[in-house]
Amino acid sequence: MFVSGMGFFCDAYDLFIIGIVVALLKTQWHLSTGQVALLSSLTLVASALGAVVFGRIADKFGRKRIYGYEVIVLAIGAIASACSPNLTCLLISRIVLGIGIGGDYPVSATIMSEYSGKRSRGRMVGLVFAMQGAGLVAGPLLASALLLAHVPNAVTWRLLLAFGAVPALLVFSWRRKIHETPRFSEAQGNEKAVSAAIKNAVEVSPASPPSEMGAVQVNPESDAVQGMGDLLKNKRLLVWLLGTASTWALLDFAYYGNTISSPEVLKLVNPNGTLVENTLVQLAIFVVFALPGYWLAVRYLDRLGRKSIQLIGFFMMAVVFLLIGLVPAATTVAIPFVLLFGLSYFFSEFGPNTTTFVFPSEIFPVRVRTTADGISAAAGKFGGFLGAFIFPIFLASTLGLRGTEVITGAVCVVGFIVTLALLPEPKGLTLEQIEFLAEQR
Repeated sequence: MFVSGMGFFCDAYDLFIIGIVVALLKTQWHLSTGQVALLSSLTLVASALGAVVFGRIADKFGRKRIYGYEVIVLAIGAIASACSPNLTCLLISRIVLGIGIGGDYPVSATIMSEYSGKRSRGRMVGLVFAMQGAGLVAGPLLASALLLAHVPNAVTWRLLLAFGAVPALLVFSWRRKIHETPRFSEAQGNEKAVSAAIKNAVEVSPASPPSEMGAVQVNPESDAVQGMGDLLKNKRLLVWLLGTASTWALLDFAYYGNTISSPEVLKLVNPNGTLVENTLVQLAIFVVFALPGYWLAVRYLDRLGRKSIQLIGFFMMAVVFLLIGLVPAATTVAIPFVLLFGLSYFFSEFGPNTTTFVFPSEIFPVRVRTTADGISAAAGKFGGFLGAFIFPIFLASTLGLRGTEVITGAVCVVGFIVTLALLPEPKGLTLEQIEFLAEQR
């Protein structure tokens, strides 16, 4: 869990620190609104590409074969970003970074899911994703320390970007030592690898690999492309894929739009506040609201179920964003705004920000699991790109903060409806039982 989760520490840190970096560079490099929007969002497009590519490779050649290399790509992008002499080089470096970030999503989620049992799978996969919360806090914490220490802005933004490479490099060797998952090995007919993986994980060598009710075997000699064809031919799987991909995209539009633009959002609410003051407010929101949301999600995923938590989260996010947009005092008085904005983070974490990550690692067959997870994550990151790109433009337009949050609330309403209509509840079922249900035409 820790080795998989550290990737999400890096992902959250690298994706969200750009908001503070942009605030520092906007004056130093004289960035236009369009350049700010592009710099804030381009990494997310690249991460969509990385999720699809790494997800497909992991289904074709195995999770173990590529695990760890995605964080090397991430580290290269982070270091190159910190050394960028101009905007063009920084944009290219952030694309490299994004490919590594995207690659981490389907592989880490699937490895944790395929190593987990039915009673703890939600908690274990949720814990991997909850490491995002640590990265979410680490960014503004480090930025505040550097700003309060009066480190020159020209040095601060480079240090902030460079730090993203450190955790990635630390976990590379550990990731390379993880065994192939027993479920993927069994699907490929490699019984020796199944026994080795189980023995390594639980220190018990099984007499024979477990095979649970409804397991669907894959011919190891079949073309891996056939698995993708099966995904496209199965109407139930297509509906589930539409559900996981669209809800992730809707969530990330709201989440990344608000989070990456949070320095601008807080500046509109508190125009007289300095960057360090607004960064500390951002840090407080993450600590007080976001972290408890992650904790509660992990605690109740296997009790309440993924679908119930996602519905609660989307509903409450819609209520909060609509209140911010429709009640004038919500954006003119600091305390009501901070409370409402903070609640949006609580119900994002205790809601779709966690569950959209968990769903695709569970409900798809083993032969296409990382492929479907990668497609879902890519849709999410494309939604995040739209949010991160459009929010700065919306905030600077006549829509302002209130109009932008009304749109965000409407997006969350759609997320609630799609969740209700298209997604199953995998709570309490083994991966093999879910796969058996999915295969029933």
